[in-house]
Amino acid sequence: MLIERQRRLAQALDNRLGSLHVAVESVYHRHNVSAILRTCDAMGVQHVHLVGDRFRASRGTTRGTERWLDVHVRPDPAEAIADLQARGMAIWIADLSPDSVPPEQIPLDRPVCLWFGAELVGVGPEAQRAATGVVTVPMRGLAQSLNVSVAAALTLRPVAEAFRAQGDRLSSAEHSRIWTEWTAREDHLLKGVQERVSEA
Repeated sequence: MLIERQRRLAQALDNRLGSLHVAVESVYHRHNVSAILRTCDAMGVQHVHLVGDRFRASRGTTRGTERWLDVHVRPDPAEAIADLQARGMAIWIADLSPDSVPPEQIPLDRPVCLWFGAELVGVGPEAQRAATGVVTVPMRGLAQSLNVSVAAALTLRPVAEAFRAQGDRLSSAEHSRIWTEWTAREDHLLKGVQERVSEA
């Protein structure tokens, strides 16, 4: 692997967070799913849970970022919730509620999963029942709703940066696992390029 590419991979991996996950429930527009995946990569979130079915990503929008994420596809919301709870995570659903808090006020005393719902119907009943709390992006204009990918980006950034300020990182075991996977993938791609060049 080229040294500069290896350095970039190492830097990205060192910035991955261990205590923040994202769940996306039944978001059917592929550009929205893709934009959320790209935002997760940019913010250093490694684990994304796609809850429901019919998910498709738009390669142009993701720009390949899904290759660097651990994407867990969970057709059943109850299965996703059980997995998150087994990891000790607090589930914060993005919704409108009188009791909601802005992203900056989410407690960071335990790992957090930010859960975003479908474009029209929002978060499903299973996640609502399992939720630790509700998070809402404050809106100062006449519009009282945001595109789900925009809402995810605005919610995710302050929470990710707050965890990062606390020194949150991946565990050494997970860091090692992902590094092995990433470098093996890069070496495989480089080998393919070299073979095509030699055949030309």
